[in-house]
Amino acid sequence: MLLEKNVYVHAIAYFSVVVLSTIVFLAIFELVTKYQNWKEIKEGNLAVALATGGKILGIANLFRYSIEQHALIFPMIIQGFFGFLLLLVGYFIFEFLTPTFSIDLEIQKGNKAVGFISMTISIGLSFVIGASL
Repeated sequence: MLLEKNVYVHAIAYFSVVVLSTIVFLAIFELVTKYQNWKEIKEGNLAVALATGGKILGIANLFRYSIEQHALIFPMIIQGFFGFLLLLVGYFIFEFLTPTFSIDLEIQKGNKAVGFISMTISIGLSFVIGASL
């Protein structure tokens, strides 16, 4: 469905897809982490908030690139999902490359340094992934 005729309809369509996709992707991240994101954030865990915020910004940035490249919704969704899968792989690589401690457990314990690095990795990878798609 080509939406170039009405910029507002186009914006609402992209906005709706990205919000829904973000919710789905965050639910997937919730499944692969060893902690409950929203419970930890509610309890004031800044490390989890940083890591989760990085994931949200990373997902949004991936879709930003995808929206810029596609006038059609479906290809934009496919590219966004593929970008998310690469972001998820990046998360597992980050965990694998730190064998001396568990990223998830450090974030759950409130280690702000690890939360910050996790955030910057998510955001940084989203720029690389987005530019490469």
